[in-house]
Amino acid sequence: MNALVTGGSGFLGTALIRALLKANWKVKSISRSAPKLKHPNLEIILADLSQLRELNQAASGTDCVFHCAAIAGIWGSRDLYFKTNVEGTEHVIQACKNQNVPRLVFTSSPSVIFDGHSHRNAKESECDYPKKWLCAYPESKARAEQKVLAAHQSHQLATCSLRPHLIFGPGDPHLIPRILDKARKGRLRIVGNGQNWVDMIHVDNAAHAHLLAEQALREGRAGGEAFFISNGEPIQMWPWIQELLKAAHLPPIDKKISAPFAEKLGGILEWCYTFFKLKGEPPMTRFVAKQLSSDHSYDLTKAKTLLGYQPLISMKEATSELHASLKLN
Repeated sequence: MNALVTGGSGFLGTALIRALLKANWKVKSISRSAPKLKHPNLEIILADLSQLRELNQAASGTDCVFHCAAIAGIWGSRDLYFKTNVEGTEHVIQACKNQNVPRLVFTSSPSVIFDGHSHRNAKESECDYPKKWLCAYPESKARAEQKVLAAHQSHQLATCSLRPHLIFGPGDPHLIPRILDKARKGRLRIVGNGQNWVDMIHVDNAAHAHLLAEQALREGRAGGEAFFISNGEPIQMWPWIQELLKAAHLPPIDKKISAPFAEKLGGILEWCYTFFKLKGEPPMTRFVAKQLSSDHSYDLTKAKTLLGYQPLISMKEATSELHASLKLN
C-alpha cells in the first residue's frame, strides 16, 4: 500500500508516518520542512499546499492521502489561515481527483463545532457548525472539512474527517510547551471555576485512528463522515495541568479569573492588537477564554462502531509517560 502524508514533519504527521511504516506501507511525506525520520520506504518531498503541481506528483500512485497539514493557532491573519487550510485542502482534493487516488483521510478538529458553550459527551449528530466564529483557525478548518466531506464519492474518491482533541505526548511542540511557557512567565491563570472536563488524545492513538479510517473507507464504511477522536477518558483540565506543572518542577497556579472577565479582557486585547497592529498574539482572547472555562468531551460510539477505534494507550499511561519525559528535562 502507498500513502501520501501532508504535514509529515508535524507532530501528528510524524507519528502517522511511523505507524504507516510499521504497517509496511510505502510513504511519501510532503511538507515545508523534512520530518526527522529516515527509512527506505519513506520519500520526503519539500513543498507546500499552494503548489498543485508538486501535490499532483506526490499523489501519483497513492492508495490514500492523509491530509494532516494545517496552520493552527488562536491568532493571526484570516487570509493566511484560509489560504493554507481551505485553499490548500482544495488543492489536495484536486490532486486526489487528478491522480485517481481512491481514499482521502482529513485531520480536522472538534473546534470546528465549538460555539462557545460546553460540550459534554457530545455526538457528531448533535453538533452543527456555528454561525459565528471566535477566531479564524476553527472557521478555516470547518470550511476545509466541509469541502472534504462534500468531495466524497464512494466509487471514485472516498473521504472522511477525523476530529482529534488536544493531541499530546512526548515531543509535542505545541500544547504542552505552550502551557509550560505561560507558567514559567507567570501568565497562567485558572479561568472559570476550574472544574471543567476535557478529552485529550495521545498522538499514537490519533495516528492509529487514521489507519483505521483508511481501512474503513477501503471496506466501504465511514465515507463522507466526520468522527470525534479522543482517549475516551475525560480529565478535569486544571487539576491535570497542576500535576503537569509539578512534574515539570514548576509552582502550581494560584490565581483565578472569572470566565466573563476573561472573555471581556480577551475582546479588549483583540481590539488593541488589531487596531495598533501589535506583534505576537494577545495573552487572552475570547476563544481562549471560552475554551479554558468550558467542557469538551465527546461520545466515541460512532468511531468505535464504524472505524473499530479503541485507544492503544490509556490516559493514565499517556500522562505517566508525559510526566516522565518532563522530569528528564
